[in-house]
Amino acid sequence: MTKKQKNPAPSGSNKTLRNVRIAIWALALVAGAGAVWMVTQQQQTQSMQTAYSDIGQGDYNLVTTTGEPFTAASLRGQPSLVFFGFTHCPDVCPTTLGDITLWKDELGNAAKDLKVVFITVDPERDTPELLHDYVSWVPDSVGVTGTPDEVAKAVSAFRIYASKVPLENGDYTMNHAAYVMLFDENGQFNQIFSYQEDIDRVTQKLRDFL
Repeated sequence: MTKKQKNPAPSGSNKTLRNVRIAIWALALVAGAGAVWMVTQQQQTQSMQTAYSDIGQGDYNLVTTTGEPFTAASLRGQPSLVFFGFTHCPDVCPTTLGDITLWKDELGNAAKDLKVVFITVDPERDTPELLHDYVSWVPDSVGVTGTPDEVAKAVSAFRIYASKVPLENGDYTMNHAAYVMLFDENGQFNQIFSYQEDIDRVTQKLRDFL
C-alpha cells in the first residue's frame, strides 16, 4: 500500500502572486469605499442646496461699508462667503475672519473673485465706519449693516440665529450662528463651513467649488 504524497508547499512565485492579488483586492476595496464616500458627500451637498435654496433671498435693504445698497441681488455676479457677526465679538468673529483670510491665502489666485461679506447682527453699535475698520484687513471683504428692522429681515432671510444677551454691567453681547455660508455667482446657497473647520478640508471644498 503506497503512502499518499503530501501536496508540495507553494513556491515563492506562487506566494508572491497570492500577495499581489490580495493587495489588488485591498486597493479595489479602498477605491470603492472612497468612491462611495465622494458620492455620499455630493448627494448631501445637493440635498442641502435643494432644501435651502431660498437662503439669502428676501426683501431686506442694507448698506455696505462702501456706501452701496446690499440686497439679495447683491449676492449675484460673483461667488461669496457670508458671515454674520459683530465688532464687539470677543473671539468667534475675529477667529472666523482670520480663518477666511487663511482660506483665501491658501487658494491664492483661484479665490481672486471670491467676495467676503460680513453682516452685523448688532446694528445699534456697528456703523459703516466701524465695520469698515473691522473687516478692512480681510482680502476682498465688505461690511454690511442697516437699521435694526432691516438687519432682522436679513437674519431671517439667511436663516441664522442671533439674539441680544444682557450683561451684569448694563451692557450687552450677542449670541449668533458661527458658521460661514458659501454662495455661487448666481446668488444661490451652496454649503456651510463650520466654526474652525479643518483648513485643508475647507480649502479643498472651495477649490472644487471654484
